[in-house]
Amino acid sequence: MSQRKSAKRLKLLDRNSSKRLGILAILLSLIFVILWFLMIWMPGKSYGNTTLQPLTAEEVSLSQTLEQDIAILAEGSRSNPESLETAAQYIEKRFSDAGLTTKRQTYTIGTESYSNVIAEIPGQEHPEQIILVGAHYDTAYTTPGANDNASGVAATLALAERFGPNQGGTKPARTVRFVAFVNEEPPFFHTDNMGSLVYARQAKADGDKILAMLSLETLGYYSDEPGSQKYPSPLNWLYPDIGNFIAFIGDVGSRKLVRTSIHDWRDKVEFPSEGAALPRGIPGIGWSDHWSFWQMGYPAVMVTDTATYRDPHYHTDDDLLEYIDGDRMVRVVKGLGQLVSDFIGQPAA
Repeated sequence: MSQRKSAKRLKLLDRNSSKRLGILAILLSLIFVILWFLMIWMPGKSYGNTTLQPLTAEEVSLSQTLEQDIAILAEGSRSNPESLETAAQYIEKRFSDAGLTTKRQTYTIGTESYSNVIAEIPGQEHPEQIILVGAHYDTAYTTPGANDNASGVAATLALAERFGPNQGGTKPARTVRFVAFVNEEPPFFHTDNMGSLVYARQAKADGDKILAMLSLETLGYYSDEPGSQKYPSPLNWLYPDIGNFIAFIGDVGSRKLVRTSIHDWRDKVEFPSEGAALPRGIPGIGWSDHWSFWQMGYPAVMVTDTATYRDPHYHTDDDLLEYIDGDRMVRVVKGLGQLVSDFIGQPAA
């Protein structure tokens, strides 16, 4: 009799355990689905043709301009006040050549002065609404920083030229602002002296209505080799292992901007793309100037070739112009022109 009771109790326990495990499995599945749609799912389909069309005459010209800007900026490291000032003056000249008026946001660290360099085209219908495109112009340590981040600066300069008065007098509905940030790299990275954080704090204090911030970070390295693309775990299970795409990365709070950017890109640009809106704690998600704008509550996205997760020359003295894939970078910059055009309400040329 006691054996029958024990067997019955075990059977009930097994049944209850199975029920609890089933409920747990359902809950975990629901959580996974919710997280998938919140952070991983992106609209549209990445461009899948790896055989890109030959460059047009316009694209060849743009590629030459990008190469020239990168070559000049990457002549040496940009990690001390003197070299940073030389770079800032060059950026000012290039903005001026595009027909834009420039200004500086200068601040001091100890006895040294550092400057963010700014140019903008005021909006005609909603001048208070700002689309900001930015890239840091300093380098890590002694590196020449061709990809990190002369490529991002060159792209910013090209976009300023694309929309500047000298290219036909763009009259956007919203204001488009171009900013070259100082002091993104160590020892200022994620500190109060990071140039983009200085800028974002002042923008917040001034009440600037920044609708979108695009941080252009390492745009020039691509590979078609399997295994060329790495990720922080567990993202390696979710994305391709070939580093031939451009990525749009934001935090969960910027997921609307990430999705809008990806949707527009995949709809109009023939270049592979991936996107994600992820928790800030994942390594690499906040490793550039977009992080500063998150701190002030602005939506911001990093546009990147994923830097250290792809480029073997990242933060080394081999970060040279010769490793920049000019054919692919020019397509990315042209695509960014389309994206910014749509954001500011200006028809693309």
